[in-house]
Amino acid sequence: MKKFSLMLLFFFFTLLTIYLCAGIGLGTWQNPLAMDETLMALRLPRVFNALLVGLSLSVAGAALQALFENPLADPGLIGTSGGAALGVVLVLSLGFIGVSVPLAAFSGSLIVCVIVLLAHRLFGGGKAGLLIIGFIISSFCSAVVGLVLFLSDDFILRSAMTWLAGSLAQSGFVSPLYAAGSMLLGLIILIPMGRHLDILLLGEETAVSMGIKVFKIRALAVTGAALLTGAAVSLSGMIGFVGMMIPNLMAVVFRGQRTKIMLLSAWAGALFLLITDTASRTVVYPVDLPVGIVIALIGAPFFVWLFAMSLRRNGV
Repeated sequence: MKKFSLMLLFFFFTLLTIYLCAGIGLGTWQNPLAMDETLMALRLPRVFNALLVGLSLSVAGAALQALFENPLADPGLIGTSGGAALGVVLVLSLGFIGVSVPLAAFSGSLIVCVIVLLAHRLFGGGKAGLLIIGFIISSFCSAVVGLVLFLSDDFILRSAMTWLAGSLAQSGFVSPLYAAGSMLLGLIILIPMGRHLDILLLGEETAVSMGIKVFKIRALAVTGAALLTGAAVSLSGMIGFVGMMIPNLMAVVFRGQRTKIMLLSAWAGALFLLITDTASRTVVYPVDLPVGIVIALIGAPFFVWLFAMSLRRNGV
């Protein structure tokens, strides 16, 4: 009965949040049900995209933290978002828009994630090594993206600058339905893997001794995280820190198994990004501030605090 009541509370809180955020715009709040149809045709897709992107980044972050055995892992910090953005920009530079965009984002994210995983296994370096490798690869991807954009005279590529800053003002370069399909597939892969990811957190040797096929689990986790990250980037550009902050907060507040953490992260991440995006477009109205900038201002101090706690737990 208690669980049912809690679920009902979450459900109504979610509906209330969506209702309030959908009505905020033009410097005031209006009843979404009584708003102009044209305005709602612009507002609702943005609300929908914010929920999708927040959900995807949070679940991907929760899975990557278990995969790399590191609470600091995040699609933006370890380069998977950068790989997805590079894939999208390369496809756009060739003049392709449509199904090829989420496919390119997935491919870029997957390739970077595999490279980071292999490099971390080869060179080691612990948790700091993971972040350094991810930072290097992310910087390289950003440099290539900047080079392609700088050399391009294409209006679409020029308009990608705002999108890459992490903005939901545009719907991205792909239909939300394509992205949602990719996200659904990623969720189908990752959510049932919660128990295996929990065991993986105990270390590779322990996982092997318990009969876990480590290579298979890692391959599936990388694929699922890449699907989610690629879809999110194709919609909103690069938004960092969401995948790091939300799963860690859910783990501290609710604890429990990785499946539970991923589900709670999906819910909290979706609402967090929706609320933050709503604040971003109203706090300096009429300027539409990219939500990626606002989240970076919140996420950077959170990262420092989490890194300090991680060092303290390891006795450094």
